[in-house]
Amino acid sequence: MRRAIALLAFCAPFLCHAEPIESLQPMAFLAGHCWKGTMAEGKFTDEHCFEWLYGGKALRDRHVVHAPGRPDYQGETTYYWNSAAKKVEYLYIENAGGFSRGSVETDGATLLFPSAQYTADGRTMNFRARWTRQGEDAYEAWSETQAGESWSTMFRVRMQRTD
Repeated sequence: MRRAIALLAFCAPFLCHAEPIESLQPMAFLAGHCWKGTMAEGKFTDEHCFEWLYGGKALRDRHVVHAPGRPDYQGETTYYWNSAAKKVEYLYIENAGGFSRGSVETDGATLLFPSAQYTADGRTMNFRARWTRQGEDAYEAWSETQAGESWSTMFRVRMQRTD
């Protein structure tokens, strides 16, 4: 047991600071950090914590939305390189049973999440998002939902690094 603990203590720092594969490099600024934003006029907070998986071959994002008087809404996203499709993709699963799959592209300091479908309780919703870096310690997350042919903002929040 002591040997296992010693090995974990020795290896743990390298897990958070893994060198990501080239395709995930644009997301590297997120890894090893937690980010928090306040939404809905201060009524909700959303916190995301990112860590490398499998030596930088995938990136995990665990998030929790805290709202007074409600159970926490939690989800987890895994970003990975799809070598057949030649693009970064993700799988998102949340504690209420919903999920989505999509892709991520980059445009300079912005991560683009093209239109994807969220499914929960047998219903679907089309959404898209973009995360734009704002210096070393923040990014803006902007998500939109589709109704017919038009898009409208679901939320726009500044995510601040907390560690």
